[in-house]
Amino acid sequence: MSEAKFDKAVAIVQALPKDGGIQPSDDDRLQFYAYYKQATVGDVNTARPGILDFVGKAKWDAWEKVKETTKEDAKAKYVEKLLEVRLRYDPDALGEATKYTEELEAA
Repeated sequence: MSEAKFDKAVAIVQALPKDGGIQPSDDDRLQFYAYYKQATVGDVNTARPGILDFVGKAKWDAWEKVKETTKEDAKAKYVEKLLEVRLRYDPDALGEATKYTEELEAA
């Protein structure tokens, strides 16, 4: 997995429009978060957030699930997740999704 391809995938995910044709689910977003953190930081290195921090706990738990994944594997899984999300969309959204796939391939 090239660093350029991972960086491009991160840029694509971060730039997805809130009202665009491709809308990752909450579970997809948690997996993107977990793989990103694992790829850039490594294993979870903070205490689990408190009982009332529902979002923080969900993010921490997702990251904890991918512990011991190598940074290189986490980068590859991040890109794979983006391609998986892209394939779930109807033909009307495929123009946008195809553009993202082409950008990844070019990276």
